[in-house]
Amino acid sequence: MSDEIDIDEVMEDLERRMDGAITALKHEFASLRTGRASAAMLDPVMVEAYGSMTPITQIGTVNVPEPRMVTLNIWDKSMVGAAEKAIRNSGLGINPVVDGTIIRLPIPELNEERRRELAKVAGQYSEKARIAIRNVRRDGMDAIKKAKAQGMAEDEQKLYSDEIQKLTDKVIGRVDDALSTKEAEIMQV
Repeated sequence: MSDEIDIDEVMEDLERRMDGAITALKHEFASLRTGRASAAMLDPVMVEAYGSMTPITQIGTVNVPEPRMVTLNIWDKSMVGAAEKAIRNSGLGINPVVDGTIIRLPIPELNEERRRELAKVAGQYSEKARIAIRNVRRDGMDAIKKAKAQGMAEDEQKLYSDEIQKLTDKVIGRVDDALSTKEAEIMQV
């Protein structure tokens, strides 16, 4: 039978996809501004460079010289203006200060209302990750149903269903832990 299901392969694929959801969540969390400087906060910023949209991190070196300052050292002097404009238009709420080929990004203090908003956004990001993980679980359960239709024993089906649920619970626990950590970081005064 060429279309027989390899359950071990299915389990590895499910774990890989669930880990991908965690990785995506951490990337989204990194882009949230928490009042503390982070090089990752510039990751979503795109700049018009040499006729195409390029991540700003590919036209200069990002440094975090102090807790409330990010610097971007632009390699090509002609790109400084475009980089400054991209940062201003990015929605990060940061006013870039240009000094030659170095763009300084002072990170302003967050007020309580903005912290609550960021915590809500972090919650939305984590809920998206939970949904993605549940969708992966559903795909795994569908694969087991397909395997049952091809002759898998019922107790074996139950065993694999339980394994998929355990994996799902473990990964959702990691999402909850990441959210708790991010909320604590956001609400920290």
